[in-house]
Amino acid sequence: MDVVYTSTRDKSVRISASQAILKGLSDDGGLFVPTALPRLDRTPEEFATMDYRGVALEVMKLLLSDFTEEELRSCIDKAYDEKFDTDEIAPLSEAKGRYFLELYHGKTIAFKDMALSILPHLMITAARKNHVTSEIVILTATSGDTGKAALAGFADVHGTKIIVFYPKNGVSPIQERQMVTQKGDNTFVFGIRGNFDDAQSGVKKIFSDKALAGAMKAAGCQFSSANSINIGRLVPQIVYYVYAYSRLVANGRIKAGDKVNFVVPTGNFGNILAAFYAKQMGLPVNRLVCASNSNKVLCDFFHTGEYDRNREFILTTSPSMDILISSNLERLIYWISGEDATRTKAFMDQLATSGKYAITPDMRERLADFYGNYATEEEDAAEIRRLFDDAGYLIDTHTAVASAVYDKYVKETGDSTPSVIASTASPFKFTRSVLQAIRPGEELSGDDLDLADELSKISGVPVPKAVSELRSAAVRHTSVVDADRMEEAVEKTLGL
Repeated sequence: MDVVYTSTRDKSVRISASQAILKGLSDDGGLFVPTALPRLDRTPEEFATMDYRGVALEVMKLLLSDFTEEELRSCIDKAYDEKFDTDEIAPLSEAKGRYFLELYHGKTIAFKDMALSILPHLMITAARKNHVTSEIVILTATSGDTGKAALAGFADVHGTKIIVFYPKNGVSPIQERQMVTQKGDNTFVFGIRGNFDDAQSGVKKIFSDKALAGAMKAAGCQFSSANSINIGRLVPQIVYYVYAYSRLVANGRIKAGDKVNFVVPTGNFGNILAAFYAKQMGLPVNRLVCASNSNKVLCDFFHTGEYDRNREFILTTSPSMDILISSNLERLIYWISGEDATRTKAFMDQLATSGKYAITPDMRERLADFYGNYATEEEDAAEIRRLFDDAGYLIDTHTAVASAVYDKYVKETGDSTPSVIASTASPFKFTRSVLQAIRPGEELSGDDLDLADELSKISGVPVPKAVSELRSAAVRHTSVVDADRMEEAVEKTLGL
């Protein structure tokens, strides 16, 4: 099956997977989606015999159909190599009757590595396939994890530059230090005075500036994105849900064909959307549990059918989820509208002008796969402490949001379906918050790198290399700009 991609805002758009990866965002502002999702053509028993790389090839070849198997295998082998600290790539751990899919064993100890380790290789291959000779400029907004993972993936990749914007006071100290110490002559990092939504909106505005696009073309370069708006980010994320199911089958935890739940902490909606796509492709999934922190715009959407970003923005201990504009939700809106691009565009226009929109009753009926809830800061900390005290299992603040929400789901529904929680970051990325959760009321001295040693001593888990190497890393990026000066910063960086 040859998979063609269209825009969520204009169904007349028809491009290949490689073209969609190169562009990142459609010219009309929409996101690229497949015109039809292919079905998985391997059985759960067959997937159970494969390692992560094997599952990745079987899943990705279905969705990236204009790539040859040889091209995909090369990209996969380069991505999922010794940069991961476990041969399994994404181990599945069990604690307190639930399974944790550990997606943080890559170079930057966050789940973004799962896709951003392969995206540069997909993009360079796509450029070659489409005879693109211009320099590719990766433009990315980050709430903490995407930025470092993208920087690490694209650093010194020939034919590319990468520019990352992050909220100056909206990421953890270790997240910030990971970004500002990034090496690579083609890497550029800017803090912004604002929050993640400001950064994300600024990036989208730059993408849609036709005059700037013309200047870029004249200078021999073009924009693309490493955010989850890029379909090249989303497709690799589908892989690990299929892989998680295959491990449950391989380990005898479920029988092939049994259903599972996936519980996903999310702010931008990309990670859980990948699980939804996996279900549409035939993976036996029961419910998708969407876990929010106190910025519960997605939780409210699933409860009311109204998406409303007009609310207080709250800085939490799970900063990668501190988001009020969930970009990837647009892909789900397109799906539940019956793939109605006109209606989807109208909703997105309403969001841009009034900050909210309300879906129709028939669209709400198509959300039955999802359950939404949220965890407060107190519930988040309590869940970290409970799992550590009761099971000796250490999780980060984002994973704790998901685990706490899963408890609420079970209490509300009584559902005993085996459930997999997406564990999205190492606890060492948020050392202060995790230690405060384990030792409530205790005053913590020292910076977050010092606290990493303390957390290691308490938990018996070694400090990851991604954290320990920051001790001697030199700060290379110090620029901070106002949110409304982002385009000017890009032009200056590129010499336009």
